[in-house]
Amino acid sequence: MKKIIYFLVALALASGFATFVFFWLDGLDSPGWVLIGVGHWWVETTLAAFAVALIIGFFVFYYGLGLLIWLLKLPARLKRRGREVKFNRSQEALIAGLVDTAEGNFEKAEHVLIKHVSHSGAPLLHYLTAARAAQSRGAFDKRDEYLRKAAAHSPGADVAIGLTQAELHLSGKEFDQALSTLTNLHSIQPTHAGVLKLLHQAYQHVGDWEGIRKILPSLHTNKVMMETEIKLLETEAFSQLLKQTAESGDVAAMTGLWFEIPPYIKKMPGISAIYFAAMINADAGSQVENELATALADHWDATLLVLYGSIRSENSLKQLAMAERWLELYPSDAVLLMVLGKLSGQCANPDKAQQYLSMSLKIEPTVQAYQLLGDLLFEQGDKDAASQNYKLGLQLASAEIVSRIDTVS
Repeated sequence: MKKIIYFLVALALASGFATFVFFWLDGLDSPGWVLIGVGHWWVETTLAAFAVALIIGFFVFYYGLGLLIWLLKLPARLKRRGREVKFNRSQEALIAGLVDTAEGNFEKAEHVLIKHVSHSGAPLLHYLTAARAAQSRGAFDKRDEYLRKAAAHSPGADVAIGLTQAELHLSGKEFDQALSTLTNLHSIQPTHAGVLKLLHQAYQHVGDWEGIRKILPSLHTNKVMMETEIKLLETEAFSQLLKQTAESGDVAAMTGLWFEIPPYIKKMPGISAIYFAAMINADAGSQVENELATALADHWDATLLVLYGSIRSENSLKQLAMAERWLELYPSDAVLLMVLGKLSGQCANPDKAQQYLSMSLKIEPTVQAYQLLGDLLFEQGDKDAASQNYKLGLQLASAEIVSRIDTVS
């Protein structure tokens, strides 16, 4: 519209100027003549008419040349305009696809995203969003196809595509595939926060606690998780590694792993018990006897105390003497009295053993104490008393089972 107005204004000005020049020259006493000859052709006219023709000719030439240039550029403009229209449609399709995915219209989202992907300025987003939509409706073949096309169209976006692929594998419980993808990404970007976060989740799902232990420093250095979360993860990792190593029964592997565990984790409840129990089960209790005694001195714990009483010490009298020193600090501890009764029996002191076990049962009856006292009496030949203790132990065990059932119910 503006161009039309400009043209009309210019036409009016040119016409007015030509009219002014014509009347001005025509009004002179000697208006003058113009003669133009070309070969056998010649044109003769007044100066006023020539001036008007010159002005109008310049106007026509100027705008005619502009029109010609515009016509020559018209195909390119139409093509560019077409691309702009398609690009705008692709942007609208991307937004519509994201909305449909959020609303759960996954098949519709796929259709609109893929339909306009060829004209998009961000085909990667189209393919990745379509892959998520396909995953959500269970079309795993389509998901993988979209991811391959995303890689083909965006060769420099390996990390973004790989992270999306790994995330989708994890949500689909395809943990081995996710771990394979993340391991490859980790080799490319070992400090990438997103890769590390998904990698530790994949390791947890497949139970690769050694893998988690190896990336713990990177999780901390790159601030992938909060400090408290990393410590909890570290504790869980070492706890699970202790359990796995304990199942192998490899004493050297257990001691090596225990040496690598940070001191603050060793002091956490239950961690040291796993290690000591594993060493005792592997007939290496004498190697941890002193360390277990030190742990009890630092933190009194009933589980550790029972484990101490389970050690087959190379010096049973020394072991008993250590436990009796604790009795000065905890004279009414039923577990300690039971352990003292067990150790006294191992030291061939049945009277002291019976005394300790009786005191333990008096404070707090336990199935294990009844069992130990029954065994001691049976060895002494008092079968009736032994049977009575066995019976009491069975009754107590039955009562505990019924209590647990009622609690669950």
